Amino acid sequence: MSEKLNTIIEQLKSLTLLEASELVKEIENVFGVDTSMSVGNMAAATPVAAAPAEVAEEKTAFDIILESVPAEKKIAILKIVRNVTGLGLKESKDIVDNVPKLLKEGASKEEGETIKKDVEAAGGKVTIK
Repeated sequence: MSEKLNTIIEQLKSLTLLEASELVKEIENVFGVDTSMSVGNMAAATPVAAAPAEVAEEKTAFDIILESVPAEKKIAILKIVRNVTGLGLKESKDIVDNVPKLLKEGASKEEGETIKKDVEAAGGKVTIK
């Protein structure tokens, strides 16, 4: 393997789960790919994808993105971020200080609405995708 690839692999090993999740999302956006389908499922899904969809599936998993945090509301929103993510103080502070950031991936619609309501009540802004 080339030195360039070895360097990339070593950097990937040092990522936190949240950073790895953000990396996957960014790769999907930049390269226009969908990483949610594994290679083993691709062969089985190809005929279904080629056939016309009779009924569109309702989305059941949503990503909650913290969009903005007013400076005077950081502490209140930081507490919410810690509760939602289960991360420590430093990691939660990094999310609050570097918005927009992925707050929760794959949340249910109800959970997403609850998080949005809590963050907006504290003065922040959240997007559900």
